[in-house]
Amino acid sequence: ERERERELIYELFSIRLFMGRNKVMAVALGRTVESELKSDFYKVSRCLRGRRGLFFSNESLESVRESFSSVQATTYARSGSVATETVTLPAGPLDLPHPMEPQLRQLGLPTKLKDGIIILEAEHTVCEKGRPLTTQSATILKHLGNCMAEFGLEVIGHWHDGTFTQISETDTPMEDDEDDEDSEHEK
Repeated sequence: ERERERELIYELFSIRLFMGRNKVMAVALGRTVESELKSDFYKVSRCLRGRRGLFFSNESLESVRESFSSVQATTYARSGSVATETVTLPAGPLDLPHPMEPQLRQLGLPTKLKDGIIILEAEHTVCEKGRPLTTQSATILKHLGNCMAEFGLEVIGHWHDGTFTQISETDTPMEDDEDDEDSEHEK
């Protein structure tokens, strides 16, 4: 009876997703052949950079790839993401709550508060298509409710029974001496 409960729990919770500091996860797996926890884990750790995580499952690779391909959502772009459109705010009233006016001014918008309404004093280009977003422009876009980034999941590599296979053709593993930047860049 107890064994059946364990099997049921294992079946129900057979998927694990780890998102965290890439360096910590890489050290846990092993960054070199000498320090790897299991055979070929160092190759997995070399692919941990940017906004990546580890996904563990008993499902087949094809099943996981199919599930991942159905996960698509728009989200707010972060600093460093490439703008997908040019966003220009015309001079005039902004449809935002009046307590936000000081923050908008700190973000570089030429605003003033008049009768409880935020007024943009001059036309302002928040971002230009094809150019990276600054921290300020990403924050402004978020306040405006502009979701400019796509969120999706992609299988970069696959480890099974001691063998690592790199799936993504365009991705190259990081070098042993390359520093891990948990970058803010979106794909």
